[in-house]
Amino acid sequence: MSIYVALLFIICLAVSMPIAHGLFVAGVGAMALAGKNYLFGQTIISLYDPTQKFPMIAIPLFILAGDLMMSGRFGSYLISFAQFLVGRLRGGLAQVSVLGSLFFGGVSGSAVADASAIGNALIPVQKKQNYPAGYPAAVNAASSTISVLIPPSIPLILYGLVTETSIVRLFVAGIIPGLLLAIGLSVLCHVIAVHRGLPPSPLQGGRSYIGQHFLKSLPALCMPVFVVICARGGVLTPTEISVFAVAYALVIGMLIYRDLSWSVFLRCILTSGIMTGVIMLVVMGSSVVQWILSVEQVPQMLASWLVATVSSEIMVILMINLLMIAVGTFLDLPAAILLLAPILITVARAIGLDSIQLGLMMVMNLAIGLYTPPVGTTLFVSVAIERVPMGRVIRELLPFYLWALTVLALVSFVPILTSLL
Repeated sequence: MSIYVALLFIICLAVSMPIAHGLFVAGVGAMALAGKNYLFGQTIISLYDPTQKFPMIAIPLFILAGDLMMSGRFGSYLISFAQFLVGRLRGGLAQVSVLGSLFFGGVSGSAVADASAIGNALIPVQKKQNYPAGYPAAVNAASSTISVLIPPSIPLILYGLVTETSIVRLFVAGIIPGLLLAIGLSVLCHVIAVHRGLPPSPLQGGRSYIGQHFLKSLPALCMPVFVVICARGGVLTPTEISVFAVAYALVIGMLIYRDLSWSVFLRCILTSGIMTGVIMLVVMGSSVVQWILSVEQVPQMLASWLVATVSSEIMVILMINLLMIAVGTFLDLPAAILLLAPILITVARAIGLDSIQLGLMMVMNLAIGLYTPPVGTTLFVSVAIERVPMGRVIRELLPFYLWALTVLALVSFVPILTSLL
């Protein structure tokens, strides 16, 4: 059945069928082609079971919390604060994009939401200041992926659920790689700006104006700190943290920013419900495929083959990275995690690779895929905002690819980076 699953899924992708539907068609179609019609009852069970996991509640709640905080004026306060910190440097708006992604990542946990929010705010301004065509979109597409490493990260939650790995440890382990990625991208932006003579963009206004923006952005900046402290200290579970995050966002929006109306609240619930529905459909569809692969012991056979064929653990890790980079170029991040994680966790255990380290490797690889054609989500969002040919953006992305791959190599071969905190 596994061969049928692979062939049918590739056909579904080729005809542009939604990934969730493609997974379901591949799973059920494989059973039918293999003459296993009596297993259709297991399909219903496989669709239902993953939706009943209690930690799954954290996904819609974190999405809602991020949407509530990003729906008002808080985003402009965060960007103004980032501009105050780095705007005075040459090409400062590019670094504002990187720093803003670091701040937004601790709120939204979604790279696509980050790319849309920050891109719409900064790319038009960068175009007016005569930034090279394609460069603003490149910076936005690459920097927005910081969001998937900084807690609360939706991809890390999915990985933790699929592999039964501690979500708390994953959250904490993502901080250092996320900071490394942000620092490196900021340095690259500064070097490129000096080389091309891009202008600085200091925040206008006196100290009181700057202080006012800092105070107004402070509640939002506290969100990731709140998540990490509660998780690391064992005070709350990730699911409980997500509930408090929604309550925190409501209090901030109603009492501090005072821009959270009833209509905005309803829109946020609707948007969060749609995003959650998309994720849950992928979870359910992948569960059917995972069951078929586990019944036929595909992960175990792959792990045994790799251990017997490849003598070096370093080569196994390299092969895992190459596989994930290839998959990330045509498969969206949540679907790739749900499909590959159950397989690769078996391989990781066979070579003694820590599940936390594997999780960060997966997310880093697939994050690079978010701004790599042909199916780069943050790349498409950024190109659509700047309205430039994709080829120009990809050329501008080359140095950012290089740094992202460097951080990926550090995460893959320096295990201490994912266990320092």
